[in-house]
Amino acid sequence: MKDCIFCKITKGEIPSRTIYEDDQIKVIMNINPSTNGHLLVLPKEHMENIFDTKEEVIMHSIKIVKERIYPGLKEKLHCEGLTLAQNNELGQEIKHYHIHLILRYSNDNADFAYDKEHLEEVEEIYNRLK
Repeated sequence: MKDCIFCKITKGEIPSRTIYEDDQIKVIMNINPSTNGHLLVLPKEHMENIFDTKEEVIMHSIKIVKERIYPGLKEKLHCEGLTLAQNNELGQEIKHYHIHLILRYSNDNADFAYDKEHLEEVEEIYNRLK
């Protein structure tokens, strides 16, 4: 895709702070991080979202995060956890499949907390889905 910023980054047309790269993916620093060390995993081939991304690319991305990236993050940045986030369609600013690696620290402000006030809504949705 000609105008895709992530395609330009993976091709080296736009500079990035690359942490890891192989023939399938490039892992870069997010320029608008949620927490210190927030990274993006970008496939080199343009695919819009998870629904049209090749399964082998998804599996390769997760394997690299699990075996290489996360151990390095723990060692170098002393993070205490990792949140993986991946948007599709609504909420997807750049229409190029990518995974956010949001490093977690006990003192970060990332809020993924459980909200007990919505239990009735959860139960209602559960009943509709089962």
